[in-house]
Amino acid sequence: MGQPKLGKTENGKDMHYSVGALIKKEGKYFLIDRAIVPLGFAGVAGHIDEGETPEEALKRELKEETNLDLVNYQLIFEEEIENPCSKGVDYHHWYVFECEVSGKIKRSERETNSASWYTQGQIRILRLEPAWEYWFKKLGII
Repeated sequence: MGQPKLGKTENGKDMHYSVGALIKKEGKYFLIDRAIVPLGFAGVAGHIDEGETPEEALKRELKEETNLDLVNYQLIFEEEIENPCSKGVDYHHWYVFECEVSGKIKRSERETNSASWYTQGQIRILRLEPAWEYWFKKLGII
């Protein structure tokens, strides 16, 4: 059974459910430069659709934003954080997965300005999307 599209925080505030993909290969992390709000560099991520499991959303978002296929994944964080988005909701319940992917990158021109691999040093100077700045700090990447 999948997630509802919208939930409530313990304080009764509206909350979306979201997934994120941390993709690392050969010492570099795969990031997109988001073309839609919230702006900034981020891992592949998105809202979980009504009835979708986090894993189904993860596969769908990877395909939509990058054309990559999910090979292997492991949940590394499940946490509710304040994270305003374009749909007027200020809180998200996040499922962040460490992912192994395959395929040829073909980024979504509607959702991304660019998609590439970055070192930790490069990530430290990028303008990160707020939720991903939080995740990278929590992981000790920045």
